[in-house]
Amino acid sequence: MRIVLQRVASASVTVDGEVTGRIGRGYLVLLGVGQDDTEEDCRRLADKMINLRIFPDENDKINLSLSDVGGELLVVSQFTLYADCRKGNRPNFIQAGKPDEAERLYSYFAEYCRSKGKHVETGIFGADMKVELVNDGPFTLVLE
Repeated sequence: MRIVLQRVASASVTVDGEVTGRIGRGYLVLLGVGQDDTEEDCRRLADKMINLRIFPDENDKINLSLSDVGGELLVVSQFTLYADCRKGNRPNFIQAGKPDEAERLYSYFAEYCRSKGKHVETGIFGADMKVELVNDGPFTLVLE
């Protein structure tokens, strides 16, 4: 499982001209599911992400977590995080999870975050999505 995590002031995702998810301060989470990923991987990465201290405190030190600031999550599926571009000019996605299992784990990840008391918005799995964000910092991390 791979996550590109962006600290945002706001973010939204639109499908076919309709906003399917919108958040204020928090994280835009681009989530890629690999072939061997499990629910345990979802829980481990979600817990890590929720507890990361990457928001500034009153002294402008990076010291606060998503929970500390009441942050929200916008989770967007992104199988292209498993693109292999080492050979040729066309990426292959052999390491990406099969669509049915990837969608199940994507949904599980979002639900697990909700079970931790987080406000979670999502895109639509497999859809052509337009993502807008105001990156705060910018502050972007990759978690695996």
